[in-house]
Amino acid sequence: MNAPRTARERARAEITREITDAARRQLAESGAPALSLRAIARELGMVSSALYRYFPSRDDLLTALIIEAYDAIGAAVEKAAGAAQTPRAQWREVSKAVRAWAIAHPHEYALVYGSPVPGYQAPEATVAHAARVPIVALGIVRQAWENGTLDVTAETLAPELAAQSGGIAAQVAPGVPEVAVARTVLAWTQLFGAVTFELFGQLKNSMDPAEPFFDYYVESMADFIGLRTS
Repeated sequence: MNAPRTARERARAEITREITDAARRQLAESGAPALSLRAIARELGMVSSALYRYFPSRDDLLTALIIEAYDAIGAAVEKAAGAAQTPRAQWREVSKAVRAWAIAHPHEYALVYGSPVPGYQAPEATVAHAARVPIVALGIVRQAWENGTLDVTAETLAPELAAQSGGIAAQVAPGVPEVAVARTVLAWTQLFGAVTFELFGQLKNSMDPAEPFFDYYVESMADFIGLRTS
């Protein structure tokens, strides 16, 4: 059982939440490169020195926002995967969850999957949070491999790609063939490409509205990975 938080801890958590909420509003209005601790302090009626006790720099605040965004989309994807019964259905629901979260949170999506923020280098602390979505995708393929519903294409990978895929498999999908890992990573990156094109208006006057195209993409990538329909 977790020990109850003190009044000071609760107050700190509340102020931290107010700061990150204000930062997200600023993201929506001005974009990540313009994020300003001083502007947030003014909005909240705080002196800058007080805000710096919570986030010593703009980069610390950006890191907190990035981790929150990764965790939010990760939680949405994990929930979607848990609600489906078969690997192919899981892939379908996970893909839809990524798109739905991006549409609902376009500025947070842009922060983590859009252009890098000038002068900011994401620290190692963000890696585990960023990995939640691909770990779910690879877990789906591992489940399909283990229950016999994954069709693995006979394909020879370039040595370096085979080594990279084997390294990923060893960490999160033991036993899954290297080609299946490579195809899953390709499908995962293409998923975010499809979502980004829609979100940033690249499908206007072509595949707009984008849902039929997105559904076609999801099923095509399920076939590409080798996830059987039954």
